[in-house]
Amino acid sequence: MLKVDLLYFDTTSTYFEIEEEDAEGLRRKGHSRDHRPDLPQVVIGLAVTREGIPVRCWVWPGNTTDMSVVEQVKQDLVGWRLGRVITVVDRGLASEDNLKYLQRTGGHYIAGEKLRTGKASVKEALSRPGRFKAVRDNLEVKEIIVGDGEARVRYILVRNPEQAARDRAERERVLAELRLALERIGDLKGAPHTRACCQLIAHPTYGRYVKTDRLGQPKIDYAKVRAEEHLDGKYLLRTSDDTLSAEDVALGYKQLLEVEEAFRTLKHTLELRPIYHRLEDRIRSHILLCWLALLLIRVAELRTGQTWSRIRATMQRMHLGVFEGSVGRLVQRTETAPAQRQIFKALKVKEPPLLFSVVPARKR
Repeated sequence: MLKVDLLYFDTTSTYFEIEEEDAEGLRRKGHSRDHRPDLPQVVIGLAVTREGIPVRCWVWPGNTTDMSVVEQVKQDLVGWRLGRVITVVDRGLASEDNLKYLQRTGGHYIAGEKLRTGKASVKEALSRPGRFKAVRDNLEVKEIIVGDGEARVRYILVRNPEQAARDRAERERVLAELRLALERIGDLKGAPHTRACCQLIAHPTYGRYVKTDRLGQPKIDYAKVRAEEHLDGKYLLRTSDDTLSAEDVALGYKQLLEVEEAFRTLKHTLELRPIYHRLEDRIRSHILLCWLALLLIRVAELRTGQTWSRIRATMQRMHLGVFEGSVGRLVQRTETAPAQRQIFKALKVKEPPLLFSVVPARKR
C-alpha cells in the first residue's frame, strides 16, 4: 500500500499543432515551457510522492499561471488528509512575490536560490561556518538562519560530493582550454584587443575566469577560480516550513528533479505531445491515460531498481516466433533470460506461456 505524508507539485505545458486558440476552453496561448509561444497549449500539474510516484494530475487552460492553481491543488488534495503540501519551485520561479503568495495561501515552499546573484542574505549564508551533516542520496546538509523576526530566512546549504568532483573536473577542463586560448592570443604589449581576445572575454564559459590587467592583457582570474571552487557541488535552498528537517528540505528539492523527469517521460517516452484533440473531454482523457502509463513506469522502476529504458530494453529481447511446416503451425516465445526473470519476479508478474498456440496441419 502506498504511504503518503508529503506531496510535491510542479507544472508544465504541452502544445497543439494549431495556430488559433479557443475563445473559451483549454487550448489557450500562455507561457510555454516547450518554447512554442506561437501555439495554443494546456497547463498540466503533477503531484508526486517522495518516491516519485505520481498520485494526481490536473489540466488547466494554457493561459493559467502557476501561482493561480495552488489553492485548487490544496483543495483537491484534502481527501489525502495531508498535514501539508510543499510547493517546490526552482530558481527561476523563486521570486519574493511568488514565495509570499505561496505563504498567503496557507502553504509552504522549498525554493532554490541562485548562488551568484550577489544577494546579501545568500552571501551571508554561504560564508557561515559550520559542519555539514551527511544524509541520504549522497547529500550533505547544513542549516543556516539569516536575519531575525519577519526578516528571518531559513536556508539549507546542500553539498553533493560526487557533483563536486564533476564540477572540479569540468572546471579543470575549461581552464586547460582557456590557457591554450591565451597562449594563442599571446602578449598584446598594450595594443588594442584582437577579435579573438574580445570573443574570449565575452565567452559564456571561458569569460567568467578571465580578467584584464591595466594594459588590457587578458589573463586567468585565479580569485574567481577560488570562488568557484568554494561552490563545487553545492546548492542553496530556502524554506518557509520550520517543521521540516534539513534532510527533508534537501530531499524535497531533489524531488523536484523527479517531477521534471516525470514530465520528460510524459512528453517524450509516452509521446504526450503534441496533442491533436479538439474536444475538452478527449484532451483530458489523453493526458489521464499518459499519467496512468507514467504511474506504471514509476512503480516498475521502484520495484526493480532499474530505469524504465533498461527495463524496456531487457524485455524487448523477448520475441514471439511463428514456425510453419508440413506438420502444422507453432507460435512460441523465446526462453526467459535471467535478467527478464528477475524483472518478472520483482514486479510480481507471471511469465507469459512458452507456447502460445499449436495448430496441426489439416489432413487432405
